[in-house]
Amino acid sequence: MSKSPIPIEKNLPYEGTTTVEIALDLLENTSTPEINIYGEHLDEIWEDLTSMHRVVEAAGGIVFNHENKILFIHRLGRWDLPKGKIELEESLENAALRELEEETGLTELILENFVNTTFHIYKEKRQGKEERILKATHWFKMTYVGQKQPIPQTEEGITKVEWKTQSEIKQEVLPNTFKNIKLILSEVFAI
Repeated sequence: MSKSPIPIEKNLPYEGTTTVEIALDLLENTSTPEINIYGEHLDEIWEDLTSMHRVVEAAGGIVFNHENKILFIHRLGRWDLPKGKIELEESLENAALRELEEETGLTELILENFVNTTFHIYKEKRQGKEERILKATHWFKMTYVGQKQPIPQTEEGITKVEWKTQSEIKQEVLPNTFKNIKLILSEVFAI
């Protein structure tokens, strides 16, 4: 969403709820990888988009160690950052720390600052019916001050947890991760 077209393959001017429905149809049923809906009233566009999804809130961390390496998890064949759903009445900060601890086994973490929020859409079967999910992930920069080796949470499908240098991120992670991870990484260092 933006107030004007941006340099991507597909921009749609917002003309009401139908525009959002068309954008979702294009994303789900064509090879269109991304769409920008633009218009003056971003709050209206956002309201239409969220009304068509179940919104799931999540939190995660971009964790640096004393060598300035960043912590990544490997799940379902892709590199990712540790994150997960926020529990009832849990703060964003506590959720980010808890998920990081659960997925990596690391506990000596200092939460520094909020970085940004990313969004992505996916489908999920619930009670025999497929529904659209809009996942909002709130990201925090963190520092690990301990010496313990991370341990993957295998019951969540995590097969590896590794510290990566900026060079390794560019060579190994970026070609095999999600666009939202690339976006949030660009917020903390130039990639």
